[in-house]
Amino acid sequence: MFDRLKLLIGNNIEKLKKANILLIGIGGVGGYIFECLVRSGIENITIIDYDKFEITNLNRQILATNKTINQKKTDVALKRGLEINPNCHIKTIDMALKEDNLKDIINNSYDYIIDACDDVKTKINLIKYVKDHNLKLISCMGTANKKNPLLFKITNLEKTYNDPLAKKIRTSLPKKYLNTKVLWSNEAPINKGSLGTFCAIPMTAGAIIAQYVINDILDNF
Repeated sequence: MFDRLKLLIGNNIEKLKKANILLIGIGGVGGYIFECLVRSGIENITIIDYDKFEITNLNRQILATNKTINQKKTDVALKRGLEINPNCHIKTIDMALKEDNLKDIINNSYDYIIDACDDVKTKINLIKYVKDHNLKLISCMGTANKKNPLLFKITNLEKTYNDPLAKKIRTSLPKKYLNTKVLWSNEAPINKGSLGTFCAIPMTAGAIIAQYVINDILDNF
C-alpha cells in the first residue's frame, strides 16, 4: 500500500514504521495529523483525547461525520486508522492530559510528542515536562480566526507574534522553554471574540506538523 511513498523515500519507510508517536488531541488539527501519520506508514501511535464529536465539528474535523456524532474521538480514530492500515498499533487513552498525570503517560518510549490540544494550561505543563525530560515535541498554537493557510510556519515559540494563544504560553514560561518548536501563523486574528474557522486551516496546520515530524524522523532517527 505504500508503493508510491517508497518511490519517494525508498527503504527509509522502515524508519517511519518503527517510530513511536504520541498525539495529544484528535480534533481539528489533531485529526489531520493522525490521518497524515497513518497514511505515511507510521504504525505506532498513541492518541489522547477525552472528548466526543459534536455537530459543530463537521465543518473542520476530518473524523467528524453525521455517523460519528456523540462517539468518542479516540474510538473513531482507532477504527479509521485500522481501516487505512491494519498493521497499525494504535493505543487510545480516553482522558484529559493534566499536570498530575503527565508522568504516568509521557515517557522516553516516544520518539515524538505532538501537541494538538486546545487547553492553555495543558500546553504549558506539557512543554515544561517534555523539555525537562529532553523529549522531542512540537506544539500547535492558535488556528482559530485565521483565513490564510499559507501563513502557517514552524519556528521557536519565542519568535511568535499575532497569536493570542502563543502569547499566553510564551509569557507564562521561563526563557529556557522558549526554544520549543511550534506551528503558528502571523496572520492577525480576524475576530477576537468567538472562535471561528473553516476546514482549510486545521487541514493545512495538521499537514505541516505531520510532515515536519516525518522529515525529522527520516533525517535523524
